[in-house]
Amino acid sequence: MSNFATDYKQQLHSAIDTIQMDRVQQAIEWLDEALNEGRRVFTCGNGGSASTASHFICDMVKGASYNRDKKFKMMALTDSLATITAYSNDVSYDIVFVEQLKNFALPGDILLCISGSGNSPNVLRATEWANAAGLKTIGLTGRDGGQLGKLSQLEINVGVQHMGRIEDGHMFVCHMLAYYFMERAGGACGC
Repeated sequence: MSNFATDYKQQLHSAIDTIQMDRVQQAIEWLDEALNEGRRVFTCGNGGSASTASHFICDMVKGASYNRDKKFKMMALTDSLATITAYSNDVSYDIVFVEQLKNFALPGDILLCISGSGNSPNVLRATEWANAAGLKTIGLTGRDGGQLGKLSQLEINVGVQHMGRIEDGHMFVCHMLAYYFMERAGGACGC
């Protein structure tokens, strides 16, 4: 009998190996520019990807900003349950992220969308609007990247089929991004 945990771990290592590190480095550079220029960063996703989006914002707003002179201005578009359910009920779930962006985003800001399939309509609408409005767009995708991979100015793909390992890879990328900012200044937050 095979050991499921060992197999999963080995397959996760293979999934992580599909991530192109030069693209992660590009995302770090964009985030660094946003920090230094006072730009905003927005995230979104559905299901597990929504949780990853919120987790990333927590790491950056607390861990990468606490006790620092310069602080990240970031917002998870997944976090306003009242806003999301109001738009979903009254208009359409497809616009829950883009309508929030229209309230807060400015040219030069960043939108980081997370979608394992790359085909979530609400994430695609947000990315299309962000591209047209002059934002920088990053797509964390899985499998073949779906439509989000094609729409994003910078795609970071976990090129495997298994959704769990795609989501693991997305969290791995988000932690690389966040811990770059936490650790480069000596881990001032105590994280």
